[in-house]
Amino acid sequence: MNQKSQANGGDLLVEVLREAGVDTVFGIVSVHNLPLVEAVAKHLRFVPVRHEAGAVNAADGYARATGGLGCALTSTGTGAGNAAGSLVESLAADTSVLHITGQVQVQYLGSGRGFIHETKDQLGMLEAVSAHAATITDAASAGEILRDGVRRALTPRGGPVSIEWPIDLQYAAQDVLPATNPPAVELPTPSETDLDAIRAAIAAARRPVIWAGGGAGRAGKQLTELIERWGVPLLTSNSGRGAVDENHRLCIGNYGATPGGRELLADADLLVSLGTHFRSNETGDYSIPVPAQHVQVDLDPAAPGRVFDATVSVVADVDAVLGALLATVEFDGQVDPEWTQRATDTRNAVRATQREGLGDHALLCDAVRRAFPASSPVARDVTIASSSWGNRLLPFSDPRTNIFPRGGGIGQGLGMAIGAALADETHPTLGIAGDGGLAVHLGELLTVAQEKPWLVLMVFNDAGYGVLRNMQAATGPTYAVDLATPDFQQLSAAIGLDYLRIGSIADADEVLAAAVAKQGPVVVEVDLASFGPMPKPFTPPVSVPK
Repeated sequence: MNQKSQANGGDLLVEVLREAGVDTVFGIVSVHNLPLVEAVAKHLRFVPVRHEAGAVNAADGYARATGGLGCALTSTGTGAGNAAGSLVESLAADTSVLHITGQVQVQYLGSGRGFIHETKDQLGMLEAVSAHAATITDAASAGEILRDGVRRALTPRGGPVSIEWPIDLQYAAQDVLPATNPPAVELPTPSETDLDAIRAAIAAARRPVIWAGGGAGRAGKQLTELIERWGVPLLTSNSGRGAVDENHRLCIGNYGATPGGRELLADADLLVSLGTHFRSNETGDYSIPVPAQHVQVDLDPAAPGRVFDATVSVVADVDAVLGALLATVEFDGQVDPEWTQRATDTRNAVRATQREGLGDHALLCDAVRRAFPASSPVARDVTIASSSWGNRLLPFSDPRTNIFPRGGGIGQGLGMAIGAALADETHPTLGIAGDGGLAVHLGELLTVAQEKPWLVLMVFNDAGYGVLRNMQAATGPTYAVDLATPDFQQLSAAIGLDYLRIGSIADADEVLAAAVAKQGPVVVEVDLASFGPMPKPFTPPVSVPK
């Protein structure tokens, strides 16, 4: 972009977003972000969502689906506060989100006089829910602060960045010039001492297991080569799914806390963990057996040994570590052949066991995979379908298609699905939600109706909070879990969305194929009262003090 006369902060923001490869921005227009929204709507695509939380969720989904930066624009005060919960989710997932919020005029900042949209210590609130937060305090520094925010957000383990921008400085004149290319972020690499320690652990192991988390997502090609050359089983966290194609015979997947996963870990003599948090719900509240020898690789200096003791701790980029090992280690013959076979046997066994507990719901999972290509993002809210088969049995081959709320909050899946769908409209996106979670941000259905993305939204309707209902029913009476639920066919018709229904497994293939073929937004209700329950009622893998 050439230098512009009478350019303002909105023009500057557009230039910065173009530099970052962003073509779509989500938000709500306000008196305290007017010049920003005007410029984005003129030069990029501005998607007017119905709630600020939805804006951040959509930017989050966009970032995950593209592997790049997502951007949300909100107002100040209450608007920024509405975005806070979704920023917590982005922070839990280290997602590259740039959140730009308005602010009152510089002269009124911190005055406490009740200026419209003013709130107490907005920056402090944003610092609490963001990886980094900053205030633009003069027009001259706006470009530097914005570009620094983009750089921070895009750094691996960067997380969301929030920038508050006083409205008078948004209107201030700007010289909008392209930035010089900033130096690439240098990630820590393993030392020779680190590599020697890993190589020694590999040489001594005959029954090793790899556990891959979200930090291995960029190293999928090398991770696949490693498990094949070494002949070892691969367990993953939910975040690590798709780094290796989950149809691979050595990929057990997100089954570490299941009986089969525990038995494998108990018999292993080495665990190599790559970029994982070892979250409580994926480790049985940290009760899984971990071998005495544990090599832990992570970018976060605080990660090694934080959950399970590590005999070898390496703070480095997973990709760099795997590349160095593949170049310097001869893996042939180091693993017992029976152990390699056990990876495949365990993979098959844990899935067979789960399918027995799912009944026809496992067949519904199969129908979903037949209907949607591997390139389709699957954005899942926290609901029984997601937490049971969506987070384990449904295979992924690309981490960018595996989109779910890592912080565990309900109601965020629809916004994520919207962002993922608008990131690439050449293939369908699947959204999975329950009726309870969907109600949290039901207004975003209007965003779907307005923007018309190629999005199939499967609503699993059990007229309540099914997960909590199952937890309560296991020990006593239920309470506060039965909800008034709309007629989804009438609701869809009222806002101009196509509607289809799955009442039994016999409907699944035909209905899902028809939904995908529409190449636009469709609500597919899975009527669980008609479809029937799972043979084994799902309860979450968390412990609750009694």
